[in-house]
Amino acid sequence: MRRTIIVTLLFAASLLLGAACGDAAETERPDQAGFVSSDVQRVLSPVVPASEGEELVAGSNEFAFDLYRALATEDGNLFYSPYSISLALAMTYAGARGETEQEMADTLHFTLPQDRLHPAFNGLDLELASRGQGAEGTDEEGFRLNIANAIWGQEGYSFLERFLDTLAENYGAGLRIVDFEREAEKARVTINDWVADETEGKIRDLIPPGVIDDLTRLVLTNAIYFNAAWLSPFQEPNTEDGPFHTLDGREVQVPMMSQLASFGYAEGEGYQAVELPYDGEELSMVVLLPDAGEFEAFEGRLNADLFSSLAEDLTRRQVVLTMPRFKYESTFSLSDALKELGMPTAFTEFADFSGMNGEGGLYIQDVLHKAFVSVDEKGTEAAAATAVVVGTTSAPSPDVELTIDRPFVFLIRDIQTGAVLFAGRVLDPTA
Repeated sequence: MRRTIIVTLLFAASLLLGAACGDAAETERPDQAGFVSSDVQRVLSPVVPASEGEELVAGSNEFAFDLYRALATEDGNLFYSPYSISLALAMTYAGARGETEQEMADTLHFTLPQDRLHPAFNGLDLELASRGQGAEGTDEEGFRLNIANAIWGQEGYSFLERFLDTLAENYGAGLRIVDFEREAEKARVTINDWVADETEGKIRDLIPPGVIDDLTRLVLTNAIYFNAAWLSPFQEPNTEDGPFHTLDGREVQVPMMSQLASFGYAEGEGYQAVELPYDGEELSMVVLLPDAGEFEAFEGRLNADLFSSLAEDLTRRQVVLTMPRFKYESTFSLSDALKELGMPTAFTEFADFSGMNGEGGLYIQDVLHKAFVSVDEKGTEAAAATAVVVGTTSAPSPDVELTIDRPFVFLIRDIQTGAVLFAGRVLDPTA
């Protein structure tokens, strides 16, 4: 069966995008070249009640930890951007209707109606974009939390006016005309190059060969790139090789960074937590260290409520902190996890994405994700990408000494909103 393919891509940090509740009765608006585009501008001052912003973040964080538990069943280190994944799926959700729309809303914890959801994400996106004014990055370029959106559409293909308007109005994503039918490989390279540019080269070849072909009709792209220095950097002369104890009982030698500083610190049943703020004190990394022998049990009960509670318990303490330097990349398909989390219809021929083209006949073929993280003495560099492929049919005495020498969980969050932008675990820093 011939199938039209729509690919949705996105990065980092976190953002959701969608079209308003259009239907098949909507008209198409061709531009001078005969293609459908939007002439509306992005709303730079969206009116979003505080309660709706909080509701959006709460739902997004619920999905972040649902997905963590689903992905944690695989072996090895893990890193992903729940914010990015939510955005990519929300772009797709913009065109979802009926049972497909409801299943996606339930799985993604979208509790706001579509006409309020997308402005709320626009508001969150713009708020995040304002972070880090005057703050430092890990290099000489300064703090970056960069987010970019673009839409790549098939030459001559018709999309609903309200679908395109919603993308433009809430995400500044204009339609870029490409020719998937005759030059699919060229289009793939063009989009991958855009992704690499927007992530400063950290995410390359997001769309592998063969995913885009002559049946592709739309690619929605979002890129997020994060680069921030610690508020309290580790001093490199203090870094020494030390033991890290893996879950299987091995002991590996890794570079262990160390410092004495004032950090947010909390203890709970079976874990310790420490918060490392980035320069500017607007974002932070929260490291969760389960007690020895309790990693799996802690993972099993880690959810948004637990994280919210421990975040509130963080209090300033003098901490001797020792933790590994690490850098790695994660790549995986999210389709099975999303089906298990409650949105199976979107992956079948019964899916309803008629809000994209007014006709339907589209379904999600795969959801791909790729993420990169590097943590060292200076700070953190992170990027992530998601592709939703849619087809038709001297110091004071320390209070605490914390050595992170066994598997741990870490999350990068926006302090003011509480939004979790990245999440991961380190089982073996040498892997």
